[in-house]
Amino acid sequence: MPPLLIYCDAYQRFDYGPTHPLQVHRLKLTVELIEAFGLLRGGKTRTLETRPASEEEVLTFHSWDYLQVLKEANSGRFRADWDGYGLGPGDNPVFPGVLDWGLFCAGGALQAAEWVASGQGPVAFHIAGGMHHAHRSSASGFCYINDPVLAVLYLLSLGHRVAYIDIDAHHGDGVQEAFYGTNKVLTLSFHQNGRTLFPSTGFVSEMGTGVGAGYSVNVPFFPWTDDQIFIWAFDQIAPPLLQAFKPDVIVTQLGVDTFYNDPLANLSLTSKGFCHAVRFFKGMNKPWVALGGGGYHPVNVARAWTLAWSIMRDQELGQESLPFPFQETLRGLGYDEKWLRDEDHQEEEAKWQRANYEAKATIRTVQETIFPYFGLYTDCRWF
Repeated sequence: MPPLLIYCDAYQRFDYGPTHPLQVHRLKLTVELIEAFGLLRGGKTRTLETRPASEEEVLTFHSWDYLQVLKEANSGRFRADWDGYGLGPGDNPVFPGVLDWGLFCAGGALQAAEWVASGQGPVAFHIAGGMHHAHRSSASGFCYINDPVLAVLYLLSLGHRVAYIDIDAHHGDGVQEAFYGTNKVLTLSFHQNGRTLFPSTGFVSEMGTGVGAGYSVNVPFFPWTDDQIFIWAFDQIAPPLLQAFKPDVIVTQLGVDTFYNDPLANLSLTSKGFCHAVRFFKGMNKPWVALGGGGYHPVNVARAWTLAWSIMRDQELGQESLPFPFQETLRGLGYDEKWLRDEDHQEEEAKWQRANYEAKATIRTVQETIFPYFGLYTDCRWF
């Protein structure tokens, strides 16, 4: 059965503003690069036009009053008394079609969940999804409607156990908050330490409550964490926990603001670390809802999500040069990247040692505090 890519040109109608870090055109760049490599041809793939979510679907998580505010904000006019809803100048601007944008982000995630839950294919990739910061009654961190939560809720309504794994540089706080008290969802977030980055959450001590104790798992990294540290830490935590939890479906947020040259975060990953995680998700052989996420260097987004799509298709691309027409497109946007994969990135020794020290301490703490809930033993394999 083929994987599914969910996308529509309607995304290009929406614009956070000329100085906002989230550039919607990164989605179009991604699809153009996927097409340039021939990864939408043949019988190995399916594509689907994104549908907007319905109000009823949004209200499975978000509050009625917040939805009414978004409906009014859809005109693009801002009201000062909306501050309590997280809207306004800055992270979450009010722009024409702001609700429509959120509905498209949410609808694609629901389509992905419907596709894999119905057995139509093993994975569905919704690149405009992954808006993991939105809360029940407020926008946050560039996110208006929390599509990962809506997708997970849909899967729960079918009786599935769901593992949500988030590799964005920013902690998936809105998703953790939504499922903090249940043992039907395992939320696992690998991110930059909240003491050094928005949203200032995602510490190891945030473990869940009630029957959900132990089912919220956070692996915060110190700035300068690179591929070697990330891959080691990921392998210490993700495989044993997911094997013990035994999800029916996995939902992943594949943000690429972890890369060393992303302008908003301070981690030092490259496509190597990112692809390691994506290969693991593919190798789980579970129905897989793959969502986009952060990434504020548009070329990183296009390259990384093209690589992810090639892995989903069982046709992983190597270190290839970007197709010449695509390079021309990039030059027109002010970029000069020529290769699909990054070269190795090496941090200064002192920075690397600090990040390595912090990662080892974090992994030990996660294993000592979380693993017992799953009958697992602490077993750090140090490098």
